[in-house]
Amino acid sequence: MRIIHTSDWHLGQSFFTKNRANEHQAFLHWLVAKVTEYDVDAVLVAGDIFDTGTPPSYARELFNRFVVELQPAGCELIILAGNHDAVATLNESRDLLACLNTRVIAGADQQVFVLRERNGKPGAIVCAIPFLRPRDILTSRAGDSGEDKQRALTNAIAGHYQQMYQQALTMRAALPAPVPIIATGHLVTVGAATSESVRDIYIGSLDAFPAQLFPPVDYLALGHIHRPQSIGHGLPIHYCGAPIALSFDETGQPKQVNLVDFQADLRAEVTPLLIPEVQPLRLLRGTLPEIEAQLLAYRQQPAGTPVWLDIEVLTDAWLNDIQQHLQQLAADLPVEILLLRRNREQRLQALANQPSETLAELSVDEVFDRRLAQAQPRDKTELDRIRQLYRQVAQDIERGSAPEERMP
Repeated sequence: MRIIHTSDWHLGQSFFTKNRANEHQAFLHWLVAKVTEYDVDAVLVAGDIFDTGTPPSYARELFNRFVVELQPAGCELIILAGNHDAVATLNESRDLLACLNTRVIAGADQQVFVLRERNGKPGAIVCAIPFLRPRDILTSRAGDSGEDKQRALTNAIAGHYQQMYQQALTMRAALPAPVPIIATGHLVTVGAATSESVRDIYIGSLDAFPAQLFPPVDYLALGHIHRPQSIGHGLPIHYCGAPIALSFDETGQPKQVNLVDFQADLRAEVTPLLIPEVQPLRLLRGTLPEIEAQLLAYRQQPAGTPVWLDIEVLTDAWLNDIQQHLQQLAADLPVEILLLRRNREQRLQALANQPSETLAELSVDEVFDRRLAQAQPRDKTELDRIRQLYRQVAQDIERGSAPEERMP
């Protein structure tokens, strides 16, 4: 049995006003070619197909075209919802896609099924678990403390995985020969290294899920973390990462999908397939003279796709003046400056001590925290509550879904 594990496509992402359609299209063409080259039996996408719950039409077109182009390869496609995906959006074409050898799993319904090899023989059993929204697996109780809520959500997620795993064991026992059990998920696991583009997934109740609470499956295909990595010493828990850099702090890191071969003893052998970089992103750091030197080094680069730059400069001067100077310097270079900001340590200083700081160099969360500090809430409990409500609303807006009902 051979599968490809991928995740976090974020089709439709707007990156500092830049469209990523060209990068995504190149990746999807590359993925179809790899499926054909390696005779893959199934492609498993572990969540965040789209960047928002209401993706633009070109993003939907990219996805639909990929499904069609994958058909001659003869493999099955399994689509799992992530926290950025809207259940309704994915479900609207679920029945139609089922006619194109594609399974869409958007909600927390029980989804355990046999995955077949190209010759029709059972090749694996899949516990297809998407992003688990608390309201789908947990009953909220008034008066619970933050610790109680975290414990309840952890137990609910662990219980859901164990229930699916027991169904898989029962299903495997009825097969003529043992096959591996694959589980999926879209969440943060304890020990995972994140990046700036990864948002909190369980606001105010759970930071990360303990790896030891996952059932002993033969391969756990996870999404949500954009850096490829394995979790747990020797455990078959894998993040494949996003196929393109979704934030500047992911620059310089290889992007990959996981090619997974299951051996006769059901052990998963994982081979990373490195994804070609279509749009280079780079981060420049230093004083103004150092930044100038780094910029001028691009004179030696062959003409081609301009490099998108994030420049982090160590200075107390007005950024508007520096930006004009650097833009003039870069005018004839194969680069585009998308972001200019102060050194991180400078940006963390209080707004009152930085009269030359501009709004453009602050994130939305930083602006909110600054304004909240000025408001001076009555006590820490109120402060934490306001922050929790803000982050939940921000997450709902990012997903493109309506905010859930909340206590006033």
